[in-house]
Amino acid sequence: MSEYLPGLAGVPATKSNISDIDGEKGILSYRGYRIEELAEHSTFEETALLLLDGRLPNEQELAEFRRQLVENRRIKFHTRGLMKNLPANGHPMEMLQTVVSSLAMFYPGSDCLTGADTCNDLDYIHNTTVKILARMGPIVAMWEHIRAGYDPVPPRDDLSYAENFLWMFTGREPDPLLARIMDVCLILHAEHTINASTFAVLVNASTLANPYSVIAAAIGALSGPLHGGANQKVLQMLEEIGTPERAEEYVDRRLAEKKVIWGMGHREYKTKDPRAIILQKLMDKFIEARGGDVNPLFEVAKAVEKVCEERLAKKGVYANVDFYSGLLYSEMGIPSDQFTTIFAIARTAGWLAHWREQLADNRIFRPTQIYTGEPLRPYVPIDQR
Repeated sequence: MSEYLPGLAGVPATKSNISDIDGEKGILSYRGYRIEELAEHSTFEETALLLLDGRLPNEQELAEFRRQLVENRRIKFHTRGLMKNLPANGHPMEMLQTVVSSLAMFYPGSDCLTGADTCNDLDYIHNTTVKILARMGPIVAMWEHIRAGYDPVPPRDDLSYAENFLWMFTGREPDPLLARIMDVCLILHAEHTINASTFAVLVNASTLANPYSVIAAAIGALSGPLHGGANQKVLQMLEEIGTPERAEEYVDRRLAEKKVIWGMGHREYKTKDPRAIILQKLMDKFIEARGGDVNPLFEVAKAVEKVCEERLAKKGVYANVDFYSGLLYSEMGIPSDQFTTIFAIARTAGWLAHWREQLADNRIFRPTQIYTGEPLRPYVPIDQR
């Protein structure tokens, strides 16, 4: 009988050359490039193309990819109409999953159901990838206006992916520093090996489901607070604590009650998440640029992390990527219920890379189980029960 491991912990589910984690040393790499180097030198567009194609593009290839993304930013009015009929008080992740799953109906010819030959057509895969990735940011930004009862802000062709997202989301010219911070956040969230949402991609892709359905399934998995929804929980936690002086009492109480401290700990890392280190530096840079005139919750966050390190570092529990990302998004004027949708925008690059990798050597997922139910027994007629 096969050994049962809850949550498939440590069980290899696939082979991949997209990203790698060394949890003991705190190293995350995309296609062999350390995340620190990509965050410092790359852009989201370049990083996305690296994940998709397996190598850093040259200037011409990157320019062409950017052109394709820009050309596919516009959203058909049918999709806008659908969004206008969704409940305004619905969670943005529910909106995003609904809209993305509907795109296959508005953009036909986006499935693999015609057979394996179509799924190995690199032009088809690339074009579909561009269409999905290009539209994720605009859909999220459009919802911020539509749910408030306004028409969305049209996209601009002269802006980068991060800049255009901020422009469409706020309706204001994007601040260069905030745009760069958003660009880095997208890079940091773009890929992270076989997590829950990426595993959802693999399972759905293996059935040859259309790619919009594949990404919609991943969005559903990402929405949970134990996955992508944690950054929203972090901000709520910091607001509840209120001041740096209350951090120690809060952390000790949560630990005594064996409750989660949001944004702390990661199954893969035994040291501080390298993405959290980068985000903390961005936060410090942002505070410096603003002359210290920023959200006081930044100081609360630092106090919470300090207490957690004193209490939990010996157990290998440190801040993860969710701990600081929500604070930075909040300073950009983004409401907390939209934090996870930004995570989804970025992770779409990684999801699509795994979709492509799965199709290249596809076999449908069909795990087994350990049956714990009743043994075979006869059916009892209802009048004898």
